[in-house]
Amino acid sequence: MSFICWGVFQENRLKPRCRQPHAKQNYFVRQLVKFLGLLLAFCWLSQSVKAETLLLKSSKGVPFQLNKVADGLGVPWGMAFIGPEQILLTERNGKIGILDTVSGVITRITGGPKVMHSGQGGLLDVAVPPGYSQRGWIYFSYSKAQQGKGVTTLARAKLKAKRLVTLQDMLITRSASTTGRHFGSRITFDGTGHLFFSVGDRGVRPNGQDLSTHAGSILRLTLDGSVPENNPFVQQKNALPEIWSYGHRNPQGMFYDKKHQRLWSIEHGPRGGDEINLILRGRNYGWPVISYGKEYWGPVQVGEGTEKEGMEKPIKFYVPSIAPGSLIVYSGKAFPAWKGNLFAGALKLTHLNRVEIDNDGKAVAEERLLEGLGERIRALVESPQGWLYFSTDSGKIFRLRPLVNNP
Repeated sequence: MSFICWGVFQENRLKPRCRQPHAKQNYFVRQLVKFLGLLLAFCWLSQSVKAETLLLKSSKGVPFQLNKVADGLGVPWGMAFIGPEQILLTERNGKIGILDTVSGVITRITGGPKVMHSGQGGLLDVAVPPGYSQRGWIYFSYSKAQQGKGVTTLARAKLKAKRLVTLQDMLITRSASTTGRHFGSRITFDGTGHLFFSVGDRGVRPNGQDLSTHAGSILRLTLDGSVPENNPFVQQKNALPEIWSYGHRNPQGMFYDKKHQRLWSIEHGPRGGDEINLILRGRNYGWPVISYGKEYWGPVQVGEGTEKEGMEKPIKFYVPSIAPGSLIVYSGKAFPAWKGNLFAGALKLTHLNRVEIDNDGKAVAEERLLEGLGERIRALVESPQGWLYFSTDSGKIFRLRPLVNNP
């Protein structure tokens, strides 16, 4: 600028020791400053967007790109789309937020349940039923303190502005344990008025074969929390009526395929022996009697072997363990080559696990994506466009979508 103001202005006391610039010059200066500010902001934004594209890869000949959408979170355990560009997410420490997938901004939500954040416990899954509207119920699972022990709990609430209201515990499960592990738990819907809800064995192995506890089971309820009359153990003495299947260790991934009317689950084995199971009404999935895993303390097989009459074998098992944290059946909207594939997040072996399923429900191929990312992949959700969003235990949210011309 053509002038230097070396004086100090003091309102109503001192006059400026410099000449006032001409009005036209002052207007020019203001416009120049605005232009430079906009230019700098554009350059910064362009660099930021460019930096967000982390990987360019391909699968089955289909190129895709990986973008980082958000970071700085705790452990984002559950995610659910509540709008075309809005993800409601839970953090294990009890925090809840809404992520704008375009801007990356997270809006904090209050009014959530009081959680027991200890070990593997805390605020866990979040899910919304098909056809969710802004005034509808949102379903949560979390670990609740009960007389010095932890229990897996199913709850629901409604979202009003930036607060959850009408919070209700729908089922405080009979799964109390002093251990801080194997709470489960995922929520999924069949689209006909029912939800499925998984509960881990709570670190107590005999729970898997005990129908008088919810631990080690997958449960089935109506959307209001009542027990459907056609649940398999409704009329059985000393069995809890909510149980749909049992013999599970720690199912942390579950998804209902509405097209084929099939319920899928993926669960942690011990040292080896993670399982993908096709869940059928009233069936026993064998834990801890049969397993493909070994004891933590030595090279000794867990249980009696890998099969036994009256117990279901998995569709697929993993040795060594990948430590699965989630599961979806992919629609094929953005990646037609992946239609009907199972996707699971892997915690221990840090990758995105893709499994091809044939028409008979058998696993016929597997691919491990994003191994070089080195992230423990926790929650996984598909957007309305068919893009995959996933969270990591390091507090990040990523997006996987088809490669475009100008990523």
